[in-house]
Amino acid sequence: MASPEFDDARPVPDDRPASVTFVLAGGCFWCLDAVYRITRGVTAVVSGYTGGATDRPTYYEVCSGSTGHAEAVAVTFDPAVVPADVILDLFFTGHDPTTLNRQGYDVGTQYRSAMFWADDAQRELFAAAIERTQPLWDRPIVTTLEPLGTFWEAEPEHQDFYAEQPWNGYCQVIINPKLAKVRQRYSAWLTA
Repeated sequence: MASPEFDDARPVPDDRPASVTFVLAGGCFWCLDAVYRITRGVTAVVSGYTGGATDRPTYYEVCSGSTGHAEAVAVTFDPAVVPADVILDLFFTGHDPTTLNRQGYDVGTQYRSAMFWADDAQRELFAAAIERTQPLWDRPIVTTLEPLGTFWEAEPEHQDFYAEQPWNGYCQVIINPKLAKVRQRYSAWLTA
């Protein structure tokens, strides 16, 4: 994938809200959680489940693939500090949006690449991000745009997993390379 070009002095409209939340899914939520927790202007990251039919799903139910939910993160950020486009560019850098229902060894609809829109403005912004990002990939992006339903917060052990368990094998083998790629391309937007 080619490195996206961006100008970190991009103007942000004066009518921007104080904070914005995007709900994004790109494989195991531990990966996106780790990326966004080191992003300047991000004020909250919550790992959870959305996009399915089961109320109050558990991690093991979602992992079974029977709930229809995806592992996702709710990323809240201050657009005066970090533009929405950067948050979305990080999403497409932190996972492979060209693989259907899989990220590496994680396979199933619970690991789909999806953007859950809260309103028409988010849906349009997300669609534009896919279109803007597609030329950077050799294969078609399969990220879905889905209406945001209930977002169910994941169990406490899944919040800030990377910081809590940096020596975990998954963190070492899967998350560290993703963080290295993000650091290489977006260091101006990161706190660590």
